[in-house]
Formats: sequence, structure tokens, C-alpha cells
Amino acid sequence: MAKSATFFQTLVGAGVLLIALGLAWGAVDISSASGYGGVGPNFLPWFMAAALLGCGVFIVWESLSGGFRSMELPVGQDRPYWPGFIWITAGMLINAVLINRIGFILSCTLCFVLAVRGLRGATEMRDKSLASWLKDAAIGAAISAPVFWMFTKFLAISLPGLTSSGWI
Repeated sequence: MAKSATFFQTLVGAGVLLIALGLAWGAVDISSASGYGGVGPNFLPWFMAAALLGCGVFIVWESLSGGFRSMELPVGQDRPYWPGFIWITAGMLINAVLINRIGFILSCTLCFVLAVRGLRGATEMRDKSLASWLKDAAIGAAISAPVFWMFTKFLAISLPGLTSSGWI
């Protein structure tokens, strides 16, 4: 395996370790008072921090002990598809900015549409027609609406809605 490949694998592992430490640092400030089902709100951040820490340690150990020896060579492009990364990142950031303004369903639908654009761009399925955009929006709404209703109506968890009625 090339020396630069192991360097980048170690760098990815170090990045995962940093994310785990950042998540654990943020979890320190979350209350541990038990909530629904006896699990406190800090359970999931601590669980994810521990899981990421384990993954980061494994990636660093594996890369320093010779790299991913049995990893198959990548197929397709030899370089990352950066426009796809930008589409997906924009979708997540726009979702975070707009979720309180336009509601959960619309912001998650928009996030889905932008993420699908990014993922399709990396493949040969680059359909830029209006019908494709509308189909992605319909699928995004079909996914986010039941999630919204399940959380707000059945689990009584408050999510930002577009109207005060709580149905959209």
C-alpha cells in the first residue's frame, strides 16, 4: 500500500477521534436526569462519542499497522466528487437554518432534494429536469411528513411546524 494512502487513513482516524472528543465535550453540559424510559438526554451523545472513539482508535490502529490491506481499490472516479459534497453540506446547513422558519417537513424535504442532487451528481444519473426535481421533492415530503406526524402526534415530541395547527 502506498505511503500516502496510510497517511490519509491515519488522518481520517484522527479526525474521527477529534469528532468523538468534541461530542464528549458537548455531552458534559447535557443533563443526566432520567427522562422517558429512564434514559437521560445525555445518553445518546455519550453513546455516540464512545462509538466514534472506538471507531477512531480502530482506524488509527489499522492504518498504522499497515493500512487497510484487504480494502478493494475504488471503482469509478479517482478523485472525490466535490460538487456532491457541497450539495449535501448545503442541504444540511439550509435545513438547520430554515427548520424553525418553514417547519420540519419543508426543511427536511429541501434537505432531501439537495442531498439527492449531490449523490446523483457523483453517478451517471444526472437528470436536471424539472420533473426530476419535483419527484425528489415528493419523495422527500413522503418521508419527512410521516416522521413529523409520528414524533408530534404519537410521541408528543415538539418539532417546528409551518402552521400553528401542528399538522404541517
